[in-house]
Amino acid sequence: MKKIIRGYVAAYNNFDVPGMIRHLSDDIVFQNVSGGEVTLELTGKDAFREQAEQASKLFKSRKQTIDDIQILDNVAEVLINYEGVLAQDLPNGLKAGDLLRLQGKSVFTFLKNKIVKLRDES
Repeated sequence: MKKIIRGYVAAYNNFDVPGMIRHLSDDIVFQNVSGGEVTLELTGKDAFREQAEQASKLFKSRKQTIDDIQILDNVAEVLINYEGVLAQDLPNGLKAGDLLRLQGKSVFTFLKNKIVKLRDES
């Protein structure tokens, strides 16, 4: 699981969408949670791919750094530091060139060496 997670993060950092989805199940459930609220939820590898391609256009650069990975059975909780430089203005007032820094947690749920659920929390 750790190898798959590290590969996913490396692909994310390199804007490598095919690498990001390599170990996703066809019916992956993805959730983004901000401030305790679900801000995005989607199901399926195709929907994830589409969203990942759109999101990659928002950043000039981005980097997730893994601080810790805790595994219990088929679930891995990953503490993440995130830093990204915006490529375009966002509706929330952030501007192209702004540096975005977040700390968060990603929760990966596995079944047969495939990621069946991914929940990003910040």
